[in-house]
Amino acid sequence: MQGTNGNHTREADIVLRLEGVTKRIGGRALVDKLSFQIAKGEIVGLLGPNGAGKTTTIRMIVGLIGMTEGDVRIGGYSVKSEFEQAIRHVGGIIENPEFYPYMTGWDNLKQYQRMSEGVTEARIHEVTKLVGLQNALGKKVKTYSLGMRQRLGIAQALLHRPSVLILDEPTNGLDPAGIREMREYMKEIAEKEGIAILVSSHLLSEMEQMCSRVVVIQEGKLVTVRSIGTEEKRERSTVQLSLQVDRAEHAAGLLRQMTETRDAEVVQTSEVRVQLGLAHEDIPAVVAALAAAGIRLYRVEEIKQSLEDEFLKWTEGNRIA
Repeated sequence: MQGTNGNHTREADIVLRLEGVTKRIGGRALVDKLSFQIAKGEIVGLLGPNGAGKTTTIRMIVGLIGMTEGDVRIGGYSVKSEFEQAIRHVGGIIENPEFYPYMTGWDNLKQYQRMSEGVTEARIHEVTKLVGLQNALGKKVKTYSLGMRQRLGIAQALLHRPSVLILDEPTNGLDPAGIREMREYMKEIAEKEGIAILVSSHLLSEMEQMCSRVVVIQEGKLVTVRSIGTEEKRERSTVQLSLQVDRAEHAAGLLRQMTETRDAEVVQTSEVRVQLGLAHEDIPAVVAALAAAGIRLYRVEEIKQSLEDEFLKWTEGNRIA
């Protein structure tokens, strides 16, 4: 089958699927016919301006609030009609993880173990090592930093081997080092555990570095589902370049002649720069042509749009929040 991002995804790999999910309160649609899916081992970011319906969507996925229409399927089970079977496949942190502060990290996880079937002490050691807390389990949680409590929350969410991990603002309040650590842990969890991760965050730069895809919603409706990072680069047929040269007008004229028979266009010139779009495989020919014409080429830079630029374009200027 073909996924919403245009890539082919095996049906067996889909672990989370939203099917026309709608939430109405007082005649107003907070979420309106929202559909997307996530495959195992994938990190997907849920983005949207303030009031777009991100938190409402997450709460419906985990059953904290009901759906007016549509359904959510987790591991093939319906959240509406098979809630117990569906929720067994989910681990998550909605808002902030809560623990007994006077107990150690180990004792808190042991408490959760008593409430969950099939969780062994070996699994506790496994997940705490995965999130880098193996040396702090004997300390009381009240002595933990915010980042350590976030990691303990993720460890708890992973104990029962979920298929889907849902995180609402996991880097909220963390310092830059903590944010970087959290990003690396998310990647490691997705890769080693094969877990699908849905993460909501307002830090676009972090989402850009962490996620393979983003789901953008606005006013409760799906705006776009886009691949980012390495996948996006592979999908692009052309690149935008900025060339720093000594004779920009001469270079622009030469490149216009060259691009008459190529999928490229000179889009801007200045005193020292020429900007153009062209196929990746045509870059060596452009460089060779400039050298043959005696035009000095000082720098070739790819012009990239950040996720923030893309987000503002998709939402027509609305800010993330």
